[in-house]
Amino acid sequence: MYSIITIKSTVRVEPKYFSKNLKEAIVSILRERYERKVDKDFGIVLCVWNPRDISEGKIIPGDGASYHEMTFDMLIYKPELNEIFEGEVTEIVEFGAFVRMGPIDGLAHLSQITNDFLSYDKKIPAFIGRESKKIIKKGDDVLAKISTVSMKGSIPETKIGLTMRPEGLGKLEWIKEEPVPKKK
Repeated sequence: MYSIITIKSTVRVEPKYFSKNLKEAIVSILRERYERKVDKDFGIVLCVWNPRDISEGKIIPGDGASYHEMTFDMLIYKPELNEIFEGEVTEIVEFGAFVRMGPIDGLAHLSQITNDFLSYDKKIPAFIGRESKKIIKKGDDVLAKISTVSMKGSIPETKIGLTMRPEGLGKLEWIKEEPVPKKK
C-alpha cells in the first residue's frame, strides 16, 4: 500500500553543502539517506520531498556541520498481508513466478499459482496446467494476494510471498473465463 508520511527530524548539513541553497542541500541529503531504502516500520521509501519549517541551524563545537530541525514528506510503499493487487509477471523460474508489485517483485511459488498441477516449460519459459491447459508466462497480467511479508534491510533482501490460488485471483484472462457461481 502506498502512503505519504510526514517526518520531523534534524538534518546534519556538512560544510561541502554550504555553497548550495540550504533547501536544495537538505533535499540532496535526505534523498541520499532515505530513498530506495527499506525501513521495517515504514516500508520502502520511494521519494523524499517538500522540506519545510527549516530552523536556522546550530553548530556544535568541534563539528563543522550545521544541524537543522525540519519537516519533510516521504512517499512509501509497504506491502500489507492479504492485500490484493494487479501486477505483471516479470520472470518465470522452475519454482514459481515473480510478479511486479510497484517498486518490488513478489514470488508466487509454483504451488500458489493455481489449483491445477503445473508443468514448467523451459523453452518458453512458462507454466502449463495439466488439466486446464492454462498457460502463464512473462508479461502476463495477474491478480495476486500478498501471503507473507519479510521486510529486511534492503530491497533485494526483502521477500514477499504471493498466492493466486483463491477464486477470483490469477491471470486476468482466467478470471474473465471463470463462470459466475449461481445463487441458491
